[in-house]
Amino acid sequence: MATVRRRSLFLCIDFHGRKSYRFSMKAIVSEKGQGTIPKPCRDRLGLRAGTVLDFEAHDGQLVAVKRHTADVFRKWRGRGKLPAGLNVDDYLAKARG
Repeated sequence: MATVRRRSLFLCIDFHGRKSYRFSMKAIVSEKGQGTIPKPCRDRLGLRAGTVLDFEAHDGQLVAVKRHTADVFRKWRGRGKLPAGLNVDDYLAKARG
């Protein structure tokens, strides 16, 4: 039985439009040493305001790695369940005696 190769719809559509970033994107470094990460890269990598990046130089290339900052309260979420029928003030009064 002969196999039929199907091209996906994605490959058949021409995405080479005026704002196509398929092959390269560039940013210019300012006099202060600042640069802007292009929006398609930010969206693809989930970079938002306040995201911490670690920069390294490898073989003449600048490599930025997103640092995963741990949420200090994440391990405590959901552990402070109050007994049924008590609000916070009643619970604190009972706990303090």
